[in-house]
Amino acid sequence: MLNLSALGALADSTLSRRRFILGATAAGASLVVGYSVAAEGSGQPNPFVAYVQIDPDNKVTVFSAHMDMGQGIYQGVATLAQEELDADWSKIHVVGASGNPKFYGNLAMGGKVQMTGGSTGTASSWRRYRVAGATAKAMLIAAAARKWGRTPDDIVGENGVLRSKRSSATATYGEMAALAAQEPVPAPVALKEPKDWKYIGAKNLPRLDSPAKSTGRQLYTIDVRLPNMLTAVMIHPPLFGATMKSFDAAKAKTMKGVVDVVATPRGVAVVATGMWEAMKARDAVIVEWDESKAEKRGSAAMLTAYRALADKDGEAVAARRGDVDAALGKAAKVIEARYEFPYLAHAALEPLNAVAWMNPQGVLEVWGGHQAPDLYQAAAAQVAGITPDKVKLHVMKTGGSFGRRATPDADVIVEAVATAKALGWRAPIRLQWTREDDMRGGRYRPAYVHKIVAGLDADGRIVALRDTIVGQSIAKGTPFEAGLVKDGVDRLSVEGMANQPYAIPNFRVDLTTTDMDVPVLWWRSVGSTHTAYVLETFIDELAHAAGRDPVTFRLDMLADKPRHAAVLKLAAEKAGWSNPPAPGKFRGVALAESFGSYVAEAVEISLDKSGAPKVERVVCAVDCGVAVNPDMVGAQMEGGIGFGLGAIVKSRITLDDGKVRQGNFDTYKVLRLNEMPEVEVHIVKSAEDPKGVGEPGVPPVGPALANALFQATGKRMRVLPFDQTST
Repeated sequence: MLNLSALGALADSTLSRRRFILGATAAGASLVVGYSVAAEGSGQPNPFVAYVQIDPDNKVTVFSAHMDMGQGIYQGVATLAQEELDADWSKIHVVGASGNPKFYGNLAMGGKVQMTGGSTGTASSWRRYRVAGATAKAMLIAAAARKWGRTPDDIVGENGVLRSKRSSATATYGEMAALAAQEPVPAPVALKEPKDWKYIGAKNLPRLDSPAKSTGRQLYTIDVRLPNMLTAVMIHPPLFGATMKSFDAAKAKTMKGVVDVVATPRGVAVVATGMWEAMKARDAVIVEWDESKAEKRGSAAMLTAYRALADKDGEAVAARRGDVDAALGKAAKVIEARYEFPYLAHAALEPLNAVAWMNPQGVLEVWGGHQAPDLYQAAAAQVAGITPDKVKLHVMKTGGSFGRRATPDADVIVEAVATAKALGWRAPIRLQWTREDDMRGGRYRPAYVHKIVAGLDADGRIVALRDTIVGQSIAKGTPFEAGLVKDGVDRLSVEGMANQPYAIPNFRVDLTTTDMDVPVLWWRSVGSTHTAYVLETFIDELAHAAGRDPVTFRLDMLADKPRHAAVLKLAAEKAGWSNPPAPGKFRGVALAESFGSYVAEAVEISLDKSGAPKVERVVCAVDCGVAVNPDMVGAQMEGGIGFGLGAIVKSRITLDDGKVRQGNFDTYKVLRLNEMPEVEVHIVKSAEDPKGVGEPGVPPVGPALANALFQATGKRMRVLPFDQTST
């Protein structure tokens, strides 16, 4: 068995190479080889951490530093390793890795923390997994050359088979793995030139997880089954900020299947032999809550306060160029608008869950959608009263996340571990939230209000633009605050506006951060969910006021932004922008840069009998650098467009006296399958390093739809969602 670990560190880590220790051990008839890091003050290596492992049966395991929640990063890292390794694609298997941020850390986030988020998975993996594949292949070739008495340049490896070009000798990668493990690890290794790529950029590369998903064999956390496992459900406070005073579970404990009812850091857990038994018993538990410090404001009161704050100067300045006030004073025409955005739930298909088990060896094993493994390992250890090295995480695939499983306080993990501990570790505990728990359990896209104003000169050019943003900080109070909040500005609140691309001579973005007790979290495409909508609908409004075509109006301000301009031109061209739409059809366009990628979308709509928009077609142009898996890029754009449309048209979380009104998909509305428009995705060919695609499809679709609706009705949509009857 050839186990090459920490190879990304050879190319990417700043650690001293003297701290790397080459280790080897027997594993049955196989030999395992890997790099480890010496513990401080000790010559002993930590446990192996691997990127690529080749077994004697020719199976190749790729250990992904990033978790797969449907976005396809497992396919991506496998493609990168395979490009250099050239194994048998049908033999490749990908698993989630965790436990050592020095080697699995997200390089796009500085490499010090392992996290999947911000559409950084491919960027973080781009070099290190190719290095891993190339190194593994070089060692296999070196072993074959030594065994056959040939020179390495005589050996080729293709589709998992090694062969000599000048003799009849052949062997599978698996057959040569043990010998290869005895070879010295080469460094550095040469990577293929783009012209030689076979897998990167391939349009028809079979997706590795399609068979399991299409046949129902893909395992998720809800599918984990362990001997004697119990199921727990939660009772959370009805108000954010409330705490438990006491509870009476006497009646619940007499019910069939109930094992125990215990307190946890955020509420009460009801433990039973099955989900149904636990849910029935939950209704019988009486909890007394202390609501003295709870959030009791409703959405209407919050928005009233936000509007008043938006009418003032912001508390902090996020971006400033020129003199906005002076330019507005001289403008030929001044236009202003106010935009309002509600709280939004993540509403992933799979509600939150986790499994916790203290095994007989005293190691706490936790199964879950570990989007932030380092944080979860530390949190689980703290709750359990053990050291982090005694916590083993099983990284499971999840049915969506959209940011929800990257929770700084590890909420569901803490609850699962705390419940198992309260029961004396006597059985594995699967803690399962219901849809209502998830919808009302907090962690929302923050609500925002924008007050924006701009001035046009006599020639219809924008001379000044100012946006004042009011809303909660996502990073404040989290381990990420130091890196994301500076001078009173959480960059997650202003991204997409503070770095807007248009050449506007006088420009300013203000921010007022509110102090609310409604828990918030990053939500798919984060700040650009609201800033792109404001910017792109307001730019459209300014174009109309100037009597200009919305596309050419934008292009005139993008002379020094060639990648922005290119996707805008491509989307317009493919949408047939230069030709008028068919009778009864209306078009809108929008542009957004987020997570290093550039996306423009043109939307074509019709109106139904009630006057509501029906989205007929969306044309998307994306420049994400090298498209490692073009099919997945297209799928992520399509998914982001559907996700964004639902949020813009009908999704919202509202509070009545502090209580969340929505609980399931009957009241929290999302896009339905029959509402999904025809989508076509055009990928710009690029030689730039790859960037994100999981999120950038979301921001442009809302403003493009709003701009099309203006063409149809003359009405500007400034209060979201469009459907204000949504409850």
